[in-house]
Amino acid sequence: MILESTQNSQTTQFLGLIPSVVMAADAKLPTKYGEFRIAGYRSLTSDEEFVVVYKGRLRTDEAVPVRIHSQCMTGDVFHSAKCDCGEQLQFAMETIAKEGRGVVVYQQQEGRGIGIVNKIRAYALQDEGADTIEANVKLGLDVDSRRYEQCVEILRDLGLSRVKALTNNPDKIQALRNGGLKVVERIAIEFEPSKDTQKYLSVKKFQMGHLLSLVTS
Repeated sequence: MILESTQNSQTTQFLGLIPSVVMAADAKLPTKYGEFRIAGYRSLTSDEEFVVVYKGRLRTDEAVPVRIHSQCMTGDVFHSAKCDCGEQLQFAMETIAKEGRGVVVYQQQEGRGIGIVNKIRAYALQDEGADTIEANVKLGLDVDSRRYEQCVEILRDLGLSRVKALTNNPDKIQALRNGGLKVVERIAIEFEPSKDTQKYLSVKKFQMGHLLSLVTS
């Protein structure tokens, strides 16, 4: 069943925004975490597509757990030990399953927006000692070119107004607020740093401002 998109929601009207995404498909998605639904959204301003996995009643005054998850093929699919992205996605799905409702917006901005091929090039520079920021700079790429406005618009389109943000990234929290959603709680997604993730997480905390209490150096 394809749900009718609610682009003319009260929130969208209140914010005076012209819709820039549309739901194009919706279906059941059985997972190892239980029954979910999966939807496909298309941008009306670019060729970007978004995958949304959601569960339960979302049009409610109660806060709903949400995660904006940036695509990480190496971590999400191939279980790379260089990052904790796959573990974060798994934690988000488990949390939503336990609560009985929630949303993951899967944003296809691989490697903080540089794409998979450039990400692998950055990996090669990291093999030589560069950190994630230094590698991007050496390649002449942005450190982080991701934008989250359309992800937030998707959440509003699904009827959300109050959320629990599953994130360590303050930029995502600010994007949710800027988009008219009330962030009533942040749910940290942290794992003990390993020898493979220590440098990656240290850069996130001390150079990018991520909220990581387990990272001390």
